[in-house]
Amino acid sequence: MASHRRPTQSGLTQATVISVAVATAAAALAVTPAGAEPRHPAPTRTVKARVDRLYEQAERATERFNAAGERSRHLRGQVARIQDRAARGQERVNRMRTALGAIAGAQYRSGGIDPSVALLLSADPDGYLEKAATLDRLSGRQAGQLRALQGAQRSLAQERLEASRLLADLEASRRTVQRHKQEVERKLAAARTLLNSLTDAQRRAYDRASRSGARPASLPDIADGAAASGRAAAAVAAVRAALGSPYVWGASGPGSFDCSGLMQWAYGRAGVSLPRTSQAQRDAGAHVPVGQARPGDLVVYRDDASHVGMYVGNGQVVHAPYPGASVRSDPVGMMPISSVTRP
Repeated sequence: MASHRRPTQSGLTQATVISVAVATAAAALAVTPAGAEPRHPAPTRTVKARVDRLYEQAERATERFNAAGERSRHLRGQVARIQDRAARGQERVNRMRTALGAIAGAQYRSGGIDPSVALLLSADPDGYLEKAATLDRLSGRQAGQLRALQGAQRSLAQERLEASRLLADLEASRRTVQRHKQEVERKLAAARTLLNSLTDAQRRAYDRASRSGARPASLPDIADGAAASGRAAAAVAAVRAALGSPYVWGASGPGSFDCSGLMQWAYGRAGVSLPRTSQAQRDAGAHVPVGQARPGDLVVYRDDASHVGMYVGNGQVVHAPYPGASVRSDPVGMMPISSVTRP
């Protein structure tokens, strides 16, 4: 009678199959303790590294965006001032030409306009100043008026030339702002796509892992003391009041912040004007050793000074970390420190 048993798959003996199954189960039990969430696979760690890198790149682009925006605001102020001076210069030229026109009118009524006076009313009196014979036919007062008109017209032309140059610079700065904005948005969109690929458990693990870094062994102990000044104490109070506010790139308060925007806002509440970018804030005061940091000092991170927080005592800084997170407190040694600045 023919046997109806199935042949062993792939030539494996039953004992081999059982051994493989037992080994697989044992490995699973070793990796996942009872009652614990499964350990996340290597691809999740890869995603975290990529997201962290994208956030770091976005933060650097944000600071470039902030710097370009600050330059645009400065240029707009310069253009407005020059255009105002040009308008006043045009009014002065108009008044001078009106006065010279009155001279011509008087001469016409007395029997004709002296050719030299007619030349005063031309659009280009500069050329006539080069002709001494022309000036010799003018009275001393008229020659003085002509020279004054010439100077006013030259100044007006220079103001207009400068305004044109600054407007071109402003347009270039606007394009730079837009380019950095698009770069930030691309980086953040890529980070969101990666985060959305995680399971809920993986996302919680990422959030836990991204809260802070380990304190480097080389970081010296900080002898905590009082804030260096009343203004620093006021800035600490302000930055603490911002805890829980959302990170929004390019924002400087009062309801949302990026890292340097938070520092600028907090010190602004204390009556101190800080520059807009973390790179500029690094040099907005005296540098002090990390071990001598006091509440209110700015802790600047990374070699390119692309992140900044405020030391608030007890080994902690308050900072705006990255998109999707809120203003929070983290260990001062959460990432490599570039410098400590006391405004």
